[in-house]
Amino acid sequence: MLQTIDRPQPTEYPQVYQTYISQLPEEGDVLTLLEQQATELHSLMDGMDEKRAEEAYAEGKWTIKELLQHMLDSERVFAYRALCFARGEQASLPGFDENTYAANSHANARTLQNLLEEYDNVRKSNLYLFRSFTPEALDTTGTANGKPVTVRGLIHVTAAHERHHLNILKDRYLKL
Repeated sequence: MLQTIDRPQPTEYPQVYQTYISQLPEEGDVLTLLEQQATELHSLMDGMDEKRAEEAYAEGKWTIKELLQHMLDSERVFAYRALCFARGEQASLPGFDENTYAANSHANARTLQNLLEEYDNVRKSNLYLFRSFTPEALDTTGTANGKPVTVRGLIHVTAAHERHHLNILKDRYLKL
């Protein structure tokens, strides 16, 4: 089983994720970072009540619960893509419309505790998956949303996407 996963080259993920990837530390293991992000998220949500979790920072923006559900949905999509490519899938995988997913998530009908429990289970499951990949699997390239991406790139995109949304949560939602 893998213990560390090196940072991907810019050719290993779609250019659209470069801004996200640039928010990750240059050094260190992405798997450790994924574990730390889970702790950070819980720290940010600690003591938050349901009413606050159903607030958005501006008109037309997602609520905190919807943001959390988006993070879950995206992580599942990225992990599924990594699984497919690591297992040799040759078919091009589709993109997804984050706003359609959010509109149909019913996140605000759920409790914050329920969303956080789901988050913990998804993250734990994905860490097991990511650690199971061989070095050869990490180098595997597939096509998702019309763009080439490696398994290594997808794992880093998972962490980078979360970093982006944790920053938004801190800077826009929790500074209100």
